[in-house]
Amino acid sequence: MTDAQLLTTCLVDSLFPDTARAIKTVLSTAGIALHVPDEQTCCGQPAFNAGLWEDARKLARRTIQVLEDGAEMPVIVPSGSCATMIRHGYPELFSEDAAWLERAQKLAKRTYEFVEFLDRRTSFVPRVSAAELRFAYHASCHLARGLGVRAQPLNLLNQLAPDGFVILPQDCCGFGGAFALEYAPISSAILDRRLDQIEAEEIDFVLACDVSCLIQIEGGLRRRGSHIRCSHIALPLAGFEPGLR
Repeated sequence: MTDAQLLTTCLVDSLFPDTARAIKTVLSTAGIALHVPDEQTCCGQPAFNAGLWEDARKLARRTIQVLEDGAEMPVIVPSGSCATMIRHGYPELFSEDAAWLERAQKLAKRTYEFVEFLDRRTSFVPRVSAAELRFAYHASCHLARGLGVRAQPLNLLNQLAPDGFVILPQDCCGFGGAFALEYAPISSAILDRRLDQIEAEEIDFVLACDVSCLIQIEGGLRRRGSHIRCSHIALPLAGFEPGLR
């Protein structure tokens, strides 16, 4: 077994316990012994994106300190957004603080998004879904553009569903954290475009690696009365019934 730390993220930890269980199941199957620090909190990305950098630094320092207990372990993050924050946001936050910059860079080097880690550091092979699963894959902006993780999710999904699935065009869901609140009309217009793309396909589920995007998309689908639901990619990879829970 390989030891690793899990940064669960606020949304998964607070709202989607089944997603957390699926992540643990997948990583255990891949031979990973997970350590989940109890003291972890928010990575600081909402404050960072809102321009509240001093608040973001406080959260970043705490996250760095908590994860330093496992200094030799990889850190796995089931979110492209949060992983991007640690890999790129932390070094930017501490660019003028040499001591904290060094600590931030050390953490950044051993931080992986969940699917990225499966692809680069394990030989995990998902079981082919026994039930017919008609789904589309939504590539979140931070995952694809921030981390360059594009092919890795598709490689796993091709093994999960060898008969094929829909790959949605690379496009934003309109969430963007505080952006959806501060610029609600623009966010809604972006979401409507994404929902039109989704509803044009004969699918039952939208899969993604970020529950933040999935909350935005499923909320829009429900308001439209659509039967299509959303799921973090970990649930079908673990053999669980997909869903945002």
